[in-house]
Amino acid sequence: MPCIAAILFNVAYNMCQWKPFVKLVKTAPKSDIIVLVVTFILTVVFDLVVAIEVGMIFACLLFIRRMSEETQLHGWTYLKDEDNFEKDLRAVPEPIRVYEINGPLFFGVADKIADITVKDFTKVLVIRMRSVPAIDITALKSLEEFHDAMTKKGIRVVYSHVNEQPRSMMEKAGFIEKVGEETLKQLYNLSPVAYVRFASVYRAFDDLDMFIEEIEHIANQVKNS
Repeated sequence: MPCIAAILFNVAYNMCQWKPFVKLVKTAPKSDIIVLVVTFILTVVFDLVVAIEVGMIFACLLFIRRMSEETQLHGWTYLKDEDNFEKDLRAVPEPIRVYEINGPLFFGVADKIADITVKDFTKVLVIRMRSVPAIDITALKSLEEFHDAMTKKGIRVVYSHVNEQPRSMMEKAGFIEKVGEETLKQLYNLSPVAYVRFASVYRAFDDLDMFIEEIEHIANQVKNS
């Protein structure tokens, strides 16, 4: 028995890994330290099952908080707003407002979409999403509500550089179809040629005859106008 006790004591000592524990406490982010200490205390006081369950909940909550801090929303600087403007940047006309979103869009940051502001003279709002790797249904719902509000104000919203996952979510929710139809209506009144070019890519014509019929319909509308 004394031999077995010594072996078990040695195994327990090796399993505790106090040196890596101390190193992690000194170097890890505060959120990771909280999860580590809470899990350690619960393991000692209760058991490993309870510690893992609570630790997972803490880790998820802290991860959501960290991701919400990573997501940033900022508007482009205009010439008149900043004297030290980079000469190599392209000037944006005053009626066009440009915002860029960096980071994932999910329920934890869905309210940030409402922070996008426009001026009285704004006609077009460009939302650049090249740095948005993912979006969930809550954020997409907020984006759709924001899009409807801008449309009621007569502001055209353009979504630029949409990545694969957000684009897939938009397609499933019918958001791309909604935005595309609005674009087609505006192009139809603005330029028949631009309308045909956009419609040839956006709309799924079953055959060439349907495409020719659409062109003939537009030609008749132009002649009668």
